[in-house]
Amino acid sequence: MHGSYNLYLVALSLVVAMFASYTALDLAARIRLLKTAGPKGFFWLLGGAMAMGMGIWSMHFIGMLAFRMPIELGYDPWITAYSLLIAIIISGFALHVATRDVMSRMRLAMGGVLMGLGVAAMHYTGMAALRMNPGIMYEPGRFLASIGIAVVASWAALWIAFTLRDGSQQYVLLKRCGAGFVMGLAIAGMHYTGMSAAVFRSGSICGVSNGVNTNWLAFTVTGSTLCVLTLTLIFSMLDARYDLQAFRLDASLEKARLSASLEDANQRLLALATQDALTGLPNRTALIERAEEAICRSRRNGHPFTVMFMDLDGFKTINDSLGHPAGDRLLKAFSHQLMKAVRNVDTVARLSGDEFVVLLEGLGPPQEVTPIAMGILQRMQEEFVVDGTPLRVTVSIGIATYPQDGGSVEELLKNADVAMYEAKQDGRNTYRYFDTAMSELVARTLLIHRGLTEALEKRQMSLKFQPKFGGMNRELAGAEALIRWHHPELGDVSPLEFIPVAERTGHIVPIGNWVIGEACRHIRRWEQERLPAVKIAINLSLEQLRQPGYVESVKAMIAAAGVEPERIMFEITETVAMRDAELTGEVIGQFQRAGFDIAIDDFGTGYSSLAYLQQFRVKQLKIDRFFIDGLDNPGAEGYAIVAAIIELAHSLKMVVVAEGVETGTQLAQLKKLRCDEMQGFLLARPLDSRDFEELLRRPISAKEKKAEAEGQHAEERRHTSRAWVFSPVE
Repeated sequence: MHGSYNLYLVALSLVVAMFASYTALDLAARIRLLKTAGPKGFFWLLGGAMAMGMGIWSMHFIGMLAFRMPIELGYDPWITAYSLLIAIIISGFALHVATRDVMSRMRLAMGGVLMGLGVAAMHYTGMAALRMNPGIMYEPGRFLASIGIAVVASWAALWIAFTLRDGSQQYVLLKRCGAGFVMGLAIAGMHYTGMSAAVFRSGSICGVSNGVNTNWLAFTVTGSTLCVLTLTLIFSMLDARYDLQAFRLDASLEKARLSASLEDANQRLLALATQDALTGLPNRTALIERAEEAICRSRRNGHPFTVMFMDLDGFKTINDSLGHPAGDRLLKAFSHQLMKAVRNVDTVARLSGDEFVVLLEGLGPPQEVTPIAMGILQRMQEEFVVDGTPLRVTVSIGIATYPQDGGSVEELLKNADVAMYEAKQDGRNTYRYFDTAMSELVARTLLIHRGLTEALEKRQMSLKFQPKFGGMNRELAGAEALIRWHHPELGDVSPLEFIPVAERTGHIVPIGNWVIGEACRHIRRWEQERLPAVKIAINLSLEQLRQPGYVESVKAMIAAAGVEPERIMFEITETVAMRDAELTGEVIGQFQRAGFDIAIDDFGTGYSSLAYLQQFRVKQLKIDRFFIDGLDNPGAEGYAIVAAIIELAHSLKMVVVAEGVETGTQLAQLKKLRCDEMQGFLLARPLDSRDFEELLRRPISAKEKKAEAEGQHAEERRHTSRAWVFSPVE
């Protein structure tokens, strides 16, 4: 059994669909502005859902009323009401999704599917209101097509509503009219596709033909719907105008208040001077003032108080990987959590960077302070979500108590900082109480840590050059660049002490770049003075090798200095090389392709790395001083080991360098073993740039060589008098 359509009602359904779509777009913009307005925003969402739902439902119902069949039709009022309720529910859902701050792809996809299924449910529920007997059959292809159109139309509607919800766009009214036209056609397309899928079998009878009369229902529904939608738009515009006027009035009142309270404004400026701009917490100035007040109160009433100094673990890595804006948001989130973990009477302050201090008044004994420290650590176990990335941040806490751990604010903060550093040394994510036993060593390490940040800027570092000489003729063969640091408080700090700290804190990269630049500056000056060309060796750490594009940056740095790659050799210790052999092999290959020579330093220090020597194909192999010292020991073992290393390196076409040569016996034995190059205090101590230049200017005379040889023979006679015998391995 076939039906037909009343074209006037079809056209009317299209008009209602477009009008309802435009109203929905206007409501989305209005609700978004009011979503933080409390009950008002909720009532607008509820009213908007009813108006939008009635508009969509009316379009579908008018479209059904436009359908004509040879039999009399009617609609069950309860089922019809259910379809209207479905329309209102899905409209509320759509407005809620479209007014969210973020519309992710997943949210858009899920929202479109749910809304599309809701629209289809509304339509086919309305069809069920006919209560046909026998029931309506649906052609599967068109039935699925109607659901697909509903989902796609819902996706488009949500995306358009989300895009046009900002009323400050240019030509927003025209855009909404065009979008309403497109959305109306899409909704109508779904409806009439679903209607075409319906199959009414011959002899079908409408079970509610005496129900709601279709002759006047179309006009009633259309009129009431258009009235509701029109009133909704009018109320929206009036409410927006009222809000604008209220905003202008509030602005005028605020301006008047500001003009009348200059003193209050000055007080606010004073408050800003004592607040951290990022987190709103008290800054260092405010903390010191409150701590000094706490000291005065403690002296009067005899009650102690405690200072907690804390630092985020690994914050620099987060800052470098996600960027400073993300790091700032993490600091704000951390400060909020920290405020919740302490008492209302406590002071939480931000000193700088990722350093925070908590002032606990009236608390001193560990049994009172420890629960708060544990609570802070426990609260930090929760993930922070920054820019959609979940982050787990731990904190190290140092604790100092007045008066036992310091009589002034500066001393308390310093000792709490020392205890915090001890907590970091003990594995992080923990707390430590200050103890006088830890102060000297930790304070020195802390000074090194702090001093590294300004060592280069204040020109506290310098280079020395340890000469390397030919093993057989003692001609100058090159030098190793050694960094030296003179700390203003600690004096000369050994590289063995500050290099590990620099590697842990990330300072090793700028320090390494400075060494390369400074070595290139000296090489360039020596070239300009036409001094003999020598190769300068520079040590590299694993942290430098891990830097992306490190070889290219070094190549550019050396090229900018006007130095040829063959004047530079990079040394990598065996320990560093074997810690990440795959990375080391890749970087060595890049350096070699760029024209630089590579040496393996401290060879034989504990790794079974012989299998990698052929893979690395380095230019030089430096024997660790431990084996060189063995040349002075009785017995043949030390001699045999050094002989084996030299023979192995020569077989692989590598130049062998012995470091730490300090006795004539060592020198004589190394010459006998035909070691290619040597360096050590016996030959020359590390020289500053001026002394090394003098060494470059004067070749070793024959007289000096003779004196050296006589010294070696005398050293050998002294050692042989100890009566140790060995069979040299040539």
